[in-house]
Amino acid sequence: MKKHIPLILRILVALILIQTLRFKFLAHPDSVYIFKTIGLEPYGRISIGIIELVAGLLLLVRKTAWAGALLSIGVIGGAVLMHLTQLGIEIKNDGGLLFATATLTLILSIIIAVIYRKDIPFLKL
Repeated sequence: MKKHIPLILRILVALILIQTLRFKFLAHPDSVYIFKTIGLEPYGRISIGIIELVAGLLLLVRKTAWAGALLSIGVIGGAVLMHLTQLGIEIKNDGGLLFATATLTLILSIIIAVIYRKDIPFLKL
């Protein structure tokens, strides 16, 4: 079971990243609201969606999991920062669900990056 935990974490983060794409790519009103609020609508919404798609796909492949984790840390770290500075914890009465999901995804991505740190080619560990 212990050897399956990294795979489970990678799949979980990939699913979170990929399932949110429909909101970004189909211009869901909540997604449009978020990106308008931070001044990145529509190009930021679509660009971040593409980055999240790439991160999710990289996480699903063992050899590129480190890259997916680092990409996810960057993009989701930005999302958490936007929640803390411009958006607030609660968005349109969601009870903080988006913020909690972003925070969980960030933490899991950090754990994945630590697990696969020896695969990162530009680090000598």
